[in-house]
Amino acid sequence: MARLDLEELAEIELQRDEEEAAALGAVRRPSAVAAADQDPALSLSHPFYDVARHGILQVGGLDRLGRRIVTFSCCRMPPSHELNHRRLLEYLKHTLDQQVEGAYAVVYFHFGLSRQNRPSLRWLQGAYRELDRKHKKNLQALYIVHPTSFVRVLWTVFKPLISHKFGKKVAYFSSLSALREHLQCGPLAVPPEVVQYDEKLRSLQEGRPLNPARTPPPRPPLPTQQFGVSLQYLRDKNHGELIPLVLRSTVTYLREKGLRTEGLFRRSASVQTVREIQRLYNQGKPVDFDAYGDAHIAAAVLKAFLQELPQPLLTVPAYEQALSITSVESSLRVTRCRQILQGLPDHNRAVLDYLMGFLHQVSRESLFNKMSSSNLACIFGLNLIWPSQGAASLGALVPLNLFTELLIEHHGKVFSARDACGAPAGPAGEGEPGQPGGPIAGGRTAPTRPPAPSSRPGTPLVLEVSR
Repeated sequence: MARLDLEELAEIELQRDEEEAAALGAVRRPSAVAAADQDPALSLSHPFYDVARHGILQVGGLDRLGRRIVTFSCCRMPPSHELNHRRLLEYLKHTLDQQVEGAYAVVYFHFGLSRQNRPSLRWLQGAYRELDRKHKKNLQALYIVHPTSFVRVLWTVFKPLISHKFGKKVAYFSSLSALREHLQCGPLAVPPEVVQYDEKLRSLQEGRPLNPARTPPPRPPLPTQQFGVSLQYLRDKNHGELIPLVLRSTVTYLREKGLRTEGLFRRSASVQTVREIQRLYNQGKPVDFDAYGDAHIAAAVLKAFLQELPQPLLTVPAYEQALSITSVESSLRVTRCRQILQGLPDHNRAVLDYLMGFLHQVSRESLFNKMSSSNLACIFGLNLIWPSQGAASLGALVPLNLFTELLIEHHGKVFSARDACGAPAGPAGEGEPGQPGGPIAGGRTAPTRPPAPSSRPGTPLVLEVSR
């Protein structure tokens, strides 16, 4: 089929989409993003501010396989005459280079693509060709949400360009609930327009308005539940132990068997195996990571534990404070981190100290595992803190990752025995939980941190390299 014919077909299919959306009362009228809806962390100095301000592209948390989730929202695209599509492509490549390491998945929200804002098919083909090989290789899944007949036109355009293997990465979802069930991840940045459209589709399918009151209440957790429950619940059920069982057992295993594993926390693991281990923990059954023989499995379980906490480990109130770290003078950032952590509940601070101490050890082995403190921060930033509503915006990733990197790189200074005002951080006469000699639970003593590798503290670590 000639390109002109495809362009005409695209126009026809999009007109049909617009008519069907209008019948549902979900007409999308392209307009500028309201100031109140713009990312507060986005600065005018951002190299792609002209594109980023629309919120088309968002980088979220990790899915159950440890893959970074990138969302692309068509409803956020302004009319074509207001958006430089060349700049959009450059912004996409910049985002992948700066914010995404290793495997990632793209969630494409199709609703909102119209004749007014769609790029040409020629541009789409050229954009795909321009993407680096590593970007195509690291893309593990493409989820198309609310597909229409227009997607068939796109498939006709791209079929000659993509391999059969890549085609297997594409999956279609007709509802947000099906997408969330498949991803099994934390908060996902979904535009309100997409949510409203999804609700209208559900109403049409069910033949009646939605009734939130019919949603069944959440089930109470099992007495031995370890995932998806609060730190306080775990402390009460685990005989007062401060460090949760999952965190302690995964860290213990990785300290012994996984510190030098290349790509630790970055590479994915079998989702079925991770869920199996989660069930064992929740049922109060023992877990032997040696039986699985893969450090990446223990790492994925640890990340899943953090992702499923009802509240972020760094707490919601600390979110805005962490965002301001980039405005602090470099020489004062460690001190500012200490001040922010002083506002955490004692239990949260103790668990965070234990985790950051371990990640500091991992970073000291970056010559072997290729996971510097910066690389680890990109993985753990959104697993430690997120906003009270929705997912963290793209502009928030830089300060959140920087804040996390400071906690890892300067762990010894940030988590000292005394806080900035000189008061003991824990009970009198006791070391801080997770510190050498500090109690973990029931009078037991936390293991002394092993000495750092022979390299000097100031020796630069090897940076992440493309595989």
